[in-house]
Amino acid sequence: MSKTSPVSKIIAQNRKARYNFFITERFEAGIMLMGSEVKSLRLGKSNIEDAYVSHDNEELYLLNMFISECAQAKHFGHTSKRPRKLLVKKRQIHKMIAAIRRQGMTLVPLSVYFTEKGHVKVELGLVEGKKKADKRATEKERDWNRQKGRILRDRG
Repeated sequence: MSKTSPVSKIIAQNRKARYNFFITERFEAGIMLMGSEVKSLRLGKSNIEDAYVSHDNEELYLLNMFISECAQAKHFGHTSKRPRKLLVKKRQIHKMIAAIRRQGMTLVPLSVYFTEKGHVKVELGLVEGKKKADKRATEKERDWNRQKGRILRDRG
């Protein structure tokens, strides 16, 4: 996340991504939404666990992100898992697409949040998949840190 737009309210986080992938680089992107989608996001009815980013003609799209349909917007509502265009500068798009093609990486949304100005932003991560042994090492490290915290707390 950049220093120019601080996070004011996190809407959804992708905790699986931090477990399943090595995050090499982070980007911030705007997202094109309909009014009913923003209303649902304000109510916290979204999920990005299975979402990913795809590119098409030098544009990035967020696919498989679930935003619940808003009950008040019956006729002018949205579909819950439609592709949503991401708003990123051309230079960053070229950098991301080059990394995806060259190094076999993937773009995954890490979190969705509101800025202080009320804009919806997506934090994207350029990620590389973990192997099973890497996941085990992550769990082992996490368990050790918990035990270490308990020992230090008990000794007080």
